[in-house]
Amino acid sequence: MAETAAMPEAERKWMIDTLLSLLQTPSPSGRTDAVMQLIGDILNDLGVPFTLTRRGALTAELPGESPTIDRALVVHADTIGCMVRNLKDNGRLELVPVGTFSARFAAGARVRIFSDDPDEFFTGTIMPLKASGHAYGDEIDTQPTDWDHVEVRVDRNVSTRADLERLGLNVGDFVALIASPELTEDGFVVSRHLDGKAGVAVALALAKTIAEQKIVLPHRATLMVTITEEVGHGASHGLPPDVAELVSVDNAVCAPGQHSIEHGVTIPMADLHGPFDYHLTRKLCRLAEGQGIPFARDVFRYYRSDAAAAIEAGAGTRAALLGFGLDGSHGWERTHLDSLEATYLLLNAWLQTPLTFEAWDSSPTGALRDFPSSKQPAPSEQWVPLSRGHFTEPGDASPGTHWPPSEGPQS
Repeated sequence: MAETAAMPEAERKWMIDTLLSLLQTPSPSGRTDAVMQLIGDILNDLGVPFTLTRRGALTAELPGESPTIDRALVVHADTIGCMVRNLKDNGRLELVPVGTFSARFAAGARVRIFSDDPDEFFTGTIMPLKASGHAYGDEIDTQPTDWDHVEVRVDRNVSTRADLERLGLNVGDFVALIASPELTEDGFVVSRHLDGKAGVAVALALAKTIAEQKIVLPHRATLMVTITEEVGHGASHGLPPDVAELVSVDNAVCAPGQHSIEHGVTIPMADLHGPFDYHLTRKLCRLAEGQGIPFARDVFRYYRSDAAAAIEAGAGTRAALLGFGLDGSHGWERTHLDSLEATYLLLNAWLQTPLTFEAWDSSPTGALRDFPSSKQPAPSEQWVPLSRGHFTEPGDASPGTHWPPSEGPQS
């Protein structure tokens, strides 16, 4: 049995503090500059070089022996949130979601409302339209739970649309759900927006280890932090062109019918986008088993990640996903520090290895004779027409007819 790996306690504490800082920095997709400033400041303190794309995604380089950047570790700093759809005549705000989640999980949330003034924000609460049983009786339980039936009650003296306009509020203002993180005695972290800030905290802790220990990896790697994963196109831009292996880190769905675990790392085999790379996912499974890292395999039906965005944008890379266990995704989420540690350990092990197929993967194309097809064998299908019984050969071919015919309407 493999000896169980462990994360240094100092690194674990640093990761927790970093996660709490990230969670308390609002960053709905489309308004992520503040959290990227925070992440950039952390990387500057660690001495890790990085650049930002025009739109604000971040790519940092982890040193390696290869002449090109062969690997990418991708996480996302953006979260779900809301945007103001309408200023209502009753002095409240109508909303649309940013990212995919149910109004059921937004109702009751405390929020920050960001106007166009970068130095000002307003607080409020997302309320059902019929919020008081003393006023509406049983109707509070029978009203629909969609976005047309919630509104933001702003914590200011406003009761008309004109009052909201005087505050400087507008259609298109962002509304961020306050995370309110808690760390429990048993090691759970309960908060909004663990998806995907827990992954960012894990990746930053790994970058810290590599920088402080002056580790030179077998392959140069980029740590990419995306800003629009929740709306579907996070890793579609900014990825270095030479990447041969990409591992995205995101939440693993802990729910009935799923196999993801809260006290280990989950290695998904497929998601809504399709199967992940056969060889890379199995390599990650072998690494976890060999390192004594608790892990599970799963398949996600209603889920996609940065890996999908990268592949759809044309990245010619093997791609896989690692997930920290998460209960109640896009609502009041919960993960466990053991799961974050297991994710850190598996990523660290992966970065220390050669490419899946060292010679083949080092180039974007190659000859058939070099293709490692023997590593994924499949039994050949035999031609066995029912009319021929046990014979496997197809028999004599029909001589067919000449085309086009010399006579008739097709001539």
